[in-house]
Amino acid sequence: MNILGLIPARGGSKGVPRKNIKLLDGKPLLWYTAKVALSSPGLYRVILSTEDKEIARVGAECGLDVPFLRPPELALDRSPTLPVIQHAIRTLETTESPIDAICLLQPTSPFRDSGMIEKCLKLFVENDADSVVTILPVPEKYNPYFMYFENNDGLLHYCMGEDTISVRRQDVQPAYLREGSVYVIKRDVLMEQNSLYGQKVLGCPVVPEKSLNIDTVKDWKLAEKMLRGQSGR
Repeated sequence: MNILGLIPARGGSKGVPRKNIKLLDGKPLLWYTAKVALSSPGLYRVILSTEDKEIARVGAECGLDVPFLRPPELALDRSPTLPVIQHAIRTLETTESPIDAICLLQPTSPFRDSGMIEKCLKLFVENDADSVVTILPVPEKYNPYFMYFENNDGLLHYCMGEDTISVRRQDVQPAYLREGSVYVIKRDVLMEQNSLYGQKVLGCPVVPEKSLNIDTVKDWKLAEKMLRGQSGR
């Protein structure tokens, strides 16, 4: 199965400016994702999708293929992820064999390892899933069975759509949060269904200690602290 590793990295990040190539412990943030992706045997190729020439240069220095520059309109603050993936597939398939699936790896998750990628790929292939996503368990007190929405009148409505909580605490099913460090998605789900998930979605649990998505300066400082802890500094 041809599973392509795709790393999207635009130049216009706001929370941490230029974060994809900002140095984290002496290495560009992008380097951490490139390193584990390139060491994952289940990916036949790993490419970078960016509109930014400097990010493209840094990505190439990290060992990534940069076969094209993404159109600027697919690199705006409000640009969704799906068209970025579809653009990469269409561009590559004009000259190459069809892709079976995409493994999407955001560079803002620097603590995933190649073992987690391989675990997701194995789960995807062995179960013929439409998609596999990394997940984290939701603490019991935040389970959606115990949560409410507030409407414009200030009234609370049970978020599960029922009138009242209808299950005992001990009978509530575990809930999971989409963690975001690894997505594996069938090509046809992306291109024919215009979806990142499809119908048959499986979750791959992540160790919470290895989960961090860098969006803010606070997240960046936490990443620095985690790296210092790993190195014993």
